[in-house]
This record gives sequence, structure tokens and C-alpha cells, in this order.
Amino acid sequence: MHRIERLSEEQARPLVPQLAALLQDSVHNGSSVGFLPPVTFETAEAYWLETLCEVGRGQRMLLVSSEAGAVTGAVQLALATKQNGLHRAEVQKLLVHTGFRNRGIARALLAAAEEAARAEGRTLLVLDTEQGSVAERLYEKCGYTRSGVIPQFALNAEGSLITTVVFYKLI
Repeated sequence: MHRIERLSEEQARPLVPQLAALLQDSVHNGSSVGFLPPVTFETAEAYWLETLCEVGRGQRMLLVSSEAGAVTGAVQLALATKQNGLHRAEVQKLLVHTGFRNRGIARALLAAAEEAARAEGRTLLVLDTEQGSVAERLYEKCGYTRSGVIPQFALNAEGSLITTVVFYKLI
């Protein structure tokens, strides 16, 4: 049984090696989350250490799924900090380790992120994902509304430019 927790910077620091491995697994298995394969452990570790600093400053929330002490997935909420945007957050890096996929973890992480956002007074969530991806279908099933597409938004592992889909959800 997996469990999901919102972690502070201090709680997450010991998990950095597992979080780095999660990022590597996701990218090496085709996820378009801002990195291209091969992602070195050092690159993944540096990303998580920077992310945890943002968690510590209250700019970001980190929710982690685990099973028997092993990290199985994670999702982040980047909190808008401008005065006119304190009602919104961006869902980022919804990752589930390939060994734990198709168990409802991604959907559970997304629901937990929505609840954490509500608890912080956030009423609008936004996100983007690769067009045609499994993630695109997940967000649609979870009630996110497609607001548009952006062609040639990012590079994929083969060096081709891919289209991204932008979604939002009022919570």
C-alpha cells in the first residue's frame, strides 16, 4: 500500500538519492519533464537539492508517494508568489517510478496535490504536458480543462520539437 505525504525540506533531504533515481527512471523511460536522457545522478541530485531549497522558502510544495520505505512517486506545486496570483499554483513533475505504474499512484498524487493546494488557499491549478502522452489522458480523466496547445514547445529524446498541452482546474 502506498502512502502520500507532503514533505518539508528537512523531511525530504534524506530522500534525495531516491528522488534523483525517480527522476532518472522517469526521463530514461520517456517522460518529458524538462530533462533529456541520459540524466546523470549528479544532475538529478542537483535538481532536487535546488527544489528542496524552494520548498524551504515556501515557494513550492513537494508530495511524495512511498511504499515500504521506498519512494514510488512525487509531484510538486510551484506556488505563485505575486500579489495578484496568490490563488494559483502550477502542478509540476508528476512522476511515478516505472516499477509502480498502473496502480493509481499518479491519480492519488494528483488528488493529494489538489487537497494541499486547497489547504493553502489556492483555487486554480495549471499545468502543461506533452501532447499525446499518457499524462495528457490522465489530466483529462481527473477533470482538468484543456486551454490550448503550444507547438514546438520542447525537445524530446530524439531531438524533435514536440507540442505541449496546457491545462487548468478550478478547485
